[in-house]
Amino acid sequence: MSKESLHPAVTTENTYTDIGADTPEGFSISSRSRNLARVAVGNETPEDRIRQRCSIAVGDWAMADLLRFSHDPVTAGLLALEAGAPIFTDIRMVLTGIQKKGHSSTVECALDYGADISKDLGITRSSAGFIALKERLEGSIIVIGNAPSALLTVCSFVDEGIHPALVIGTPVGFVNAAESKEVLRSKPVPSVSNLGTRGGTPIAVASLNEIITMFAELRK
Repeated sequence: MSKESLHPAVTTENTYTDIGADTPEGFSISSRSRNLARVAVGNETPEDRIRQRCSIAVGDWAMADLLRFSHDPVTAGLLALEAGAPIFTDIRMVLTGIQKKGHSSTVECALDYGADISKDLGITRSSAGFIALKERLEGSIIVIGNAPSALLTVCSFVDEGIHPALVIGTPVGFVNAAESKEVLRSKPVPSVSNLGTRGGTPIAVASLNEIITMFAELRK
């Protein structure tokens, strides 16, 4: 798959797919939600598809206007999935939510690494996990939905010359969440983020899952 061939079609009623919907009822609910989202959010670009899915994930159309896309993250994500790039998450809830169908990438959680680093340095487990994973982050997909400290750690690695293929950074909260996302947007790395203190696992998972859906559609 070349970069030139990556032109994800906008979702239409006739071609809508949801690889995570395993039953007719589940697909019906998903399809009806998407129909509403196309009208409320718009349906002109691949980024609109992410806006739709994130708005559905939190039940709030206002989320669409808060999302930010830097350095063509959709194309970067599709190319990374084509390469089988590993996916690293900050917490297990994000890992659990990521769609495992439609791609060959492994999905791992930073919490499974760096326990000794966390204890020695007195830093969060998620941040310590990404420190332990540092040598594996080049060209990877990083999905952070909870831990601003982990996102700031990843951003510091970008400053050191490590470039993930894609960073989805949507940590939620009132301490460093908004600030860490501002830092991410200042870095020369493809990213999906959102303005302000909102965010969380649903936004991070929805963003990557929509890119995975587009990838699966392109491979049909």
